[in-house]
Amino acid sequence: MTLFPQYFHNYFQISLAKKIRERKLLDYQVYNLRDFAVKGQVDDYPYGGGAGMVLKIEPLVAALAAIQETYPDSYLILLSPQGQTFTQNEVPRILNQTPNLVFVCGHYEGFDERIWYYIDEQISIGDFITMGGEMPALAITDALIRAIPGAIQPESYQQETFQNSQLDFATYTRPEEFAGLKVPAVLLSGNHKEINEWRIRNRRDKTKQKEKWYKNNNKIIPKREAENK
Repeated sequence: MTLFPQYFHNYFQISLAKKIRERKLLDYQVYNLRDFAVKGQVDDYPYGGGAGMVLKIEPLVAALAAIQETYPDSYLILLSPQGQTFTQNEVPRILNQTPNLVFVCGHYEGFDERIWYYIDEQISIGDFITMGGEMPALAITDALIRAIPGAIQPESYQQETFQNSQLDFATYTRPEEFAGLKVPAVLLSGNHKEINEWRIRNRRDKTKQKEKWYKNNNKIIPKREAENK
């Protein structure tokens, strides 16, 4: 649900989203909130005064009712800074809710408060404000569709950053040396056992490096210095 459908039409025409849709692993539908509003008016001034406009409750509920009539088992997610912060650990939980996920994207100064009675949960992507819920919805969608069985190779998904609460291991490609920076010799050895052991250590070290960065009041440790520790 959105006031700006083009955000989503554009997204599903590129990259992995386009490919897995063509393979019929998922589909999407955009509901324009204006189609459910009287004379297209989706917002109004807030009671009590204040800056900005607020999305009206009537078109929101009318749109949700239309969706649920077609998809009775829909799980309704409101994008809101008041929601629980989305993390990689939330991906399987959300995917397992139902085959039909609905993202309610606001705009302007927010929603009429009564919308909370009609949704299943609120989700935030962090303690910052975007122009609307479209970009957060796309960010979450991007994370979810990667986890759909068959979307990407299982090995690739299992080794990604944040799996098992660790960052991904460092990766390199040609050339072997650039500006004095060399690819670790073990990766050129062809010894798969040693490469796998190096990757396990590297994931652990990178995770600890990030934790140390936060503990030092967000003071960035120079990369070369960190690699020598």
